[in-house]
Amino acid sequence: MKKVQKPSTALFPVPSVLVTTISEGRPNIITLAWVGTVCSSPPMLSVSLRPQTYSHGILTKTREFVLNIPGADRVKEMDLCGMVSGRDEDKFTLTGLTPRPATKVEAPLIAECPVNIECRVNQIISLGSHDMFISEVLAVHVDEAVLDEKGRINVQKIEPVAFVAGQYWAVTRHLADMGFARLKK
Repeated sequence: MKKVQKPSTALFPVPSVLVTTISEGRPNIITLAWVGTVCSSPPMLSVSLRPQTYSHGILTKTREFVLNIPGADRVKEMDLCGMVSGRDEDKFTLTGLTPRPATKVEAPLIAECPVNIECRVNQIISLGSHDMFISEVLAVHVDEAVLDEKGRINVQKIEPVAFVAGQYWAVTRHLADMGFARLKK
């Protein structure tokens, strides 16, 4: 079987999230898929944005944001936030999403997202088409309704969204727990 591909961002799936910022009292939302965990201790994650986006300018100035994890029930709002600019539209009004005060940053949480992660930018790395904002996690908010009996996030209750080659997919099928391959039977 022949496999040929030019270098590209062929990694998939990647999480699709809503990132909130605020500038001069005006909140904004951007949909991002170039996000990921980068460190456990201290807990850190990264988001990558094109410099020409409205949110890039806000993040560069304020150096803080909230990463909001929506469920599959919010895919329409997620798509809409990725298709219009906050320069031109109030995305909270446009989508009907509800801003809620965060505890550590000025940027708002999105009430309809079951998980909200407050972050402060530690480092910005220019990479080419995107700049990566490496950020420390300051606070995590999880809706109790999506927790299991042990207090862990139940992915099936959220149906987080993954982005794959221009498509949104719900992530819900459990395959195994970490370490299962080493368990003796």
